[in-house]
Amino acid sequence: MRAVRLLLILLLVTGLAACGGKFRKYHGPEVTRVEVHKSDRKMYLLHDDKVLREFDIALGFAPVGHKQFEGDGKTPEGVYRIALKNPQSNYHLSLKISYPNDTDRAFASSKGKPPGGDIFIHGAPRNKVYQRDWTAGCIALTDREVELVYSMIQPGTLIYIYP
Repeated sequence: MRAVRLLLILLLVTGLAACGGKFRKYHGPEVTRVEVHKSDRKMYLLHDDKVLREFDIALGFAPVGHKQFEGDGKTPEGVYRIALKNPQSNYHLSLKISYPNDTDRAFASSKGKPPGGDIFIHGAPRNKVYQRDWTAGCIALTDREVELVYSMIQPGTLIYIYP
């Protein structure tokens, strides 16, 4: 009986440890900026000029060019900030990018269209097959990668998105 109880406790502890990955703790150097190189499908987390981590990414379904309007499938280009962290995301954690900025809104308004919004760094959606360039304009990683990125980046961090 005692052996069964010990086995059950061990299984419970192991199961809880396996679930703990979503909210990792990061104890390394501060991420001072994020760089996204769209044409290379790469994202870099940097501390000053030192690359801490590199990731392969997926982009919007029409990745070439700067996002201008809602529904265009483009990932923005320019300098933005990480606006907030969303643990309740439909895409296995997400970090909101501060798109659109004033310039983006003014341009879209001049064309009589909405600029769009809700641009995030996120993991895979629930119940969807992961493929290249499938988002509506976001930057996507695997679930394991977004868990790490989520732990490393704080709101306010600059993100440079290059063509």
